Amino acid sequence: MLGHGHDRRERFGGAVRPKWAAAAGALALAAVLLACPAPSFGQTAAPAPAQARDGSRDFDWEIGSWTTQLRYLPEPLTGSTRWVEYRGTTEVRPVLGGRANLVELSVEGASGKIEGMSLRLYDPKARQWTLNFASVRSGRLTPPVTGAFDAKGRGTFYGVDSVDGRTVLVRFIISDVTPNSARFEQAFSADGGANWETNWIAVDTRR
Repeated sequence: MLGHGHDRRERFGGAVRPKWAAAAGALALAAVLLACPAPSFGQTAAPAPAQARDGSRDFDWEIGSWTTQLRYLPEPLTGSTRWVEYRGTTEVRPVLGGRANLVELSVEGASGKIEGMSLRLYDPKARQWTLNFASVRSGRLTPPVTGAFDAKGRGTFYGVDSVDGRTVLVRFIISDVTPNSARFEQAFSADGGANWETNWIAVDTRR
């Protein structure tokens, strides 16, 4: 599965600042989120840093055909609680000799159809993945989310995008991974990561 539906919305009082300044601040915060592990409360001393693991095969479990159940919040960050539902298929195949993979999504519901693709690329130096989404509706790539899987198989990815002219942080999480199922969630934050609103929940089951 992939996030960033409908071009991220289909995917993540004070002085007015110029748009480039807001984007620069969000980019800086996204870099910090990517570089720092989640805080562990109650620890008196930080453990010694573990050597970065090779995550180049972390998406191998997803290769194949899936049935996708999708719930989507079409008006994020507006206070809306109107969710719409879709059902369809996701196809995942390796490309570039397995060093990347391509995801094709096609789901339908009462609100219409979502078709899109995601190219996942692995950076062996940073040991991180970038997830690059494009929808048929716009015909363009959205800004990527970047991250990695931990030793327990949970993937966390962050990026920066805009929603109705506002710069937002994007968080994409892949969890509950088994050989035959997985869960995907996307969330946006308009306040620098203090609060997150989930807007995309998909559960894939292997066909």
